[in-house]
Amino acid sequence: MTDSILIIDFGSQVTQLIARRVREAGVYCEIHPFQLAAAAFLKLKPKAVILSGGPASVTSPGSPRAPQDVFDAGVPILSICYGQQTTAVQLGGVVEGGHAAEFGRADVEIKHDSALFDGVWSVGKRYPVWMSHGDRVTQLPSGFTVKATSENAPFAVATDEARRIYTTMFHPEVVHTPDGAKLISNFVHKIAGLKSDWTMAAYRREMVAKIRKQVGKGRVICGLSGGVDSSVAAVLIHEAIGEQLTCVFVDHGLMRHAEAEQVVGMFRDTYNIPLVHVDASRQFLDALAGISDPEAKRKTIGRHFIEVFEAEAKKIGGAEFLAQGTLYPDVIESVSFTGGPSVTIKSHHNVGGLPERMNMKLVEPLRELFKDEVRALGRELGLPEAFVGRHPFPGPGLAIRIPGDITPEKLDILRKADAIYLDEIRKAGLYDQIWQAFAVLLPVRTVGVMGDGRTYDHVLALRAVTSVDGMTADFYPFDMAFLGRAATRIINEVRGVNRVVYDVTSKPPGTIEWE
Repeated sequence: MTDSILIIDFGSQVTQLIARRVREAGVYCEIHPFQLAAAAFLKLKPKAVILSGGPASVTSPGSPRAPQDVFDAGVPILSICYGQQTTAVQLGGVVEGGHAAEFGRADVEIKHDSALFDGVWSVGKRYPVWMSHGDRVTQLPSGFTVKATSENAPFAVATDEARRIYTTMFHPEVVHTPDGAKLISNFVHKIAGLKSDWTMAAYRREMVAKIRKQVGKGRVICGLSGGVDSSVAAVLIHEAIGEQLTCVFVDHGLMRHAEAEQVVGMFRDTYNIPLVHVDASRQFLDALAGISDPEAKRKTIGRHFIEVFEAEAKKIGGAEFLAQGTLYPDVIESVSFTGGPSVTIKSHHNVGGLPERMNMKLVEPLRELFKDEVRALGRELGLPEAFVGRHPFPGPGLAIRIPGDITPEKLDILRKADAIYLDEIRKAGLYDQIWQAFAVLLPVRTVGVMGDGRTYDHVLALRAVTSVDGMTADFYPFDMAFLGRAATRIINEVRGVNRVVYDVTSKPPGTIEWE
């Protein structure tokens, strides 16, 4: 294992972004909640530690703290927002509430040089950052000096460079702090002295060896959804154990245009991976009839997926291992901020875990990776760019892009309209600039006039968002000419739609899926 950094999570909604920035700097890291951080520190033996922000107030009784072992070990520490405050209190400083808060954009003024600023910020200049705090440090621990201030944070950056402890009141991990990634890179490379040896080529070699050791001569069955995650997992496992792997593709009839055919063709023809294709679309549509609540749809799809998958697994027989495309965010989210591990294992359909009665050992070769790293691994494995670079698609598929009842007629309308929309995006050369784009068939009809006739048909909403990190999203600013072309094609070519609207809402930190 390469050198690593431990990130102690105090519950910030953007803690995952810290890990992404560290990994972008080419260094392996893990996130662990503060309750489990002491054990993680002993096991991981990290070369540096980062303390995240969090929603609690350091001044409240029983508020979270970092393990004292972290401070005693002498490893470099970067403490962010709440992390700065608990660092100050634990080392003898003072934090108070009741002062003016800072939420959103602020400017910091650099007062003194620091290794954290090397090549990024200069003394006497001001730089934009992103703040999110109510309390503030009012007295620094012994040995700390102020390096930067803001209007409402007199200790916006405070460091004890002899002990290599660096604290910031702002969030360097978010894109709203333009130079934040460079500051984190300075901490990782120039302060902690770590090399950029976290690469997908190295990960591929390491994981192939791990899979071979775990599986031995056993057989593995993989639930293939057709998405990037499960597909990359399947190709990686196949590289490791070859014919010992069998993939089961449960086609629930809710995929985008021609996707089922593409999945079957790629795995059978291109990679020659044993694949069982189960067309269960009728079963799923019958089960979804009359269900309009999105969560009920997810649970229904999940339940029937499990039934179909389990039946096929029994037919195959002899498999000791179950492969899943579990990602690192799933692992992080499966640990409660206030409790222990969740009993829910995220399946590749995002609709629930497989039952314990299957009694199979899990093979999860992607559980240390973020989504962008999975794409990079897919490229490393040689998967086609058109497949690896596809926009995210929810496990329940088109079911949650049809608010209300689902019918074959509605699915046909949505599938055709969505294909046209994506085709126009590709023709305009915009596909790779957009994080996710899709159509939604709204549960309303409207009167319209087409030619010399009056219509009473569906309204279709188009959605497209940009995102740097997958945590926040903003709508893509199409020009009216593009929207006009896309809407005209959809209305002319898709029977059942007479009006198209464009969704221009943005998303704060959290899911970017629109349901």
